[in-house]
Amino acid sequence: MGHREDLLEGAKRCLLAKGFVRTTARDIVKESGTNLASIGYHYGSKDALLAQAYVAMVENMSEAFDGEVKGGPGSLERFASVWSNVVGTMRGPGSMWRLSMEVVALGDQVPEVRDHLARAQREGSRGLVALFTDAPEDEVPEEAVDTLGTFYTTLMMGLMAQWTFDPGSAPEADRLTEGLRRVIEGTGAAATGGAP
Repeated sequence: MGHREDLLEGAKRCLLAKGFVRTTARDIVKESGTNLASIGYHYGSKDALLAQAYVAMVENMSEAFDGEVKGGPGSLERFASVWSNVVGTMRGPGSMWRLSMEVVALGDQVPEVRDHLARAQREGSRGLVALFTDAPEDEVPEEAVDTLGTFYTTLMMGLMAQWTFDPGSAPEADRLTEGLRRVIEGTGAAATGGAP
């Protein structure tokens, strides 16, 4: 591996160990066996490197989403199967999804990281649509990214928050699926005694 790849791998390890804010450029250099000048040369800044490292980690995590997926495109069975795979990635105490919550909480304090991740989020939404609909990512229309993708990404963010805050009461895929089934059938209104 060259310095670029060494830095990326070192940054990933630092993110998992320390998070975005506590990771320094010196931490990355020590972890990667490179030098400070390499960060600027290859990535422009420490924050840009950390953002790229995080995106790479998310992309690798998406392979876990693909695990064994059951059910036809758009079915409740597929919804449950995909979310079961996603929830499985959130269980570990060192789950990288906690990093996402750090970025959300920090907001404007890490603008370069936030901006880079905001751009990557759209492609993540596209990937989620492809996974649930069994369509190739490059064939997912922009309208589907703006609607279905937004829905799935919002659900993902809520799951990350719940699994980070209180894993003991965070929902499993079966609860999410039952909730969606009730919304589809309009039984939410019957359960609360009001209109949907």
